[in-house]
Amino acid sequence: MNIPEKWERPLTPATVEDLRVMAMHAALLTSSDSLANVIGELGFIQYDPIRRPARAQDLILHQRVGGYRRGDLERRYGKLGLEEGFFYIYGAMTPELYRLLHPRRDRRRPDEAYQPSGLAAEVLAVVREQGPTHPRSLEKQFGRTRAVNGWGGFSAATTRALEQLHYHGLLRIAYREAGVKVFAATESLLHDLSEAERHRTLTLRLARVLAPVREGSLRGALNQLGRYGGVKIEHDSAVAQLLASNRLSETTIGGARYLWPTEISSSHPKDVTQRVRFLAPFDPAVWDRARFEQLWGWAYRFEAYTPAEKRQFGYYALPMFWGDRAIGWVNCEIEDGKLTVERQFAMRPLRGKRFEASFDREVSRLERMLGLSEPAT
Repeated sequence: MNIPEKWERPLTPATVEDLRVMAMHAALLTSSDSLANVIGELGFIQYDPIRRPARAQDLILHQRVGGYRRGDLERRYGKLGLEEGFFYIYGAMTPELYRLLHPRRDRRRPDEAYQPSGLAAEVLAVVREQGPTHPRSLEKQFGRTRAVNGWGGFSAATTRALEQLHYHGLLRIAYREAGVKVFAATESLLHDLSEAERHRTLTLRLARVLAPVREGSLRGALNQLGRYGGVKIEHDSAVAQLLASNRLSETTIGGARYLWPTEISSSHPKDVTQRVRFLAPFDPAVWDRARFEQLWGWAYRFEAYTPAEKRQFGYYALPMFWGDRAIGWVNCEIEDGKLTVERQFAMRPLRGKRFEASFDREVSRLERMLGLSEPAT
């Protein structure tokens, strides 16, 4: 972890303000760094398909990678050696983290290792023989029989088989073609950790992505990992062991227990650069809505799936920050190649030339990321 010289002694947050600063620096630690370093630092980037004005993964990386452009993650996915899969939510991750998520037990027979059979076994054999495989090519070979997918709708049975094999680590996502996953056979996913150490390491990685994380939120994310990610971790035991070994640190503020990897404490500055930022609804800095409300004093909500007449923030409101303060939100639209940004303040509106200039720069940064303007020369 790169530690600027001005960062001094380890910090144990004592106030909500301390936690706010830690939350922003833990999430935005590698700002202006390379794409490879940012992903290596965080280990995981959440995916979301909604584009308003860009997908969550692009908005998240835009805040951390200097000169990032929309779609860079997808374009460089193969060269970066990344993997797709379910951690506490679905996204891109480092190969190291991906290996820790395997092996996953057979959902139908939890006490047994997964062994593909029937159509899944046939699909696996074809992919191993022919290399990277688009789902449509399998439909031509096996037909277009439909099967219920994970969302209660229908997919081609071959696509369902591909997803099942990917879930169990027998296939990986080689790349995407026009957004469609192209599958390839997986090399060895072996690691030398015991099951207990594997669970502790995954808990620590999750705490790193969401640091500093409320204990209840960490428990919930671990439950998601067990339910959808196939790795069941006993929260209390893992956290107690990590605290005892000083790999995890803790503090209690306002009745809430917060946890974070101890290494973050030794790389923690006293303040956050005073500038405007528009964060994605799924950015690690704002992902935990309960933490958001405690640290910033108002309740932010993601309302894309809320009926339009009941929305208070908008379809895809981006939380707006001024330094380490969440001051409101913006809604962005692209019409005729032009970006419009409407802002709302959560409490007292900010004024002043410095704020307005920083707001305009953030809009310009977003336009460049979206490819709507060129950098000034």
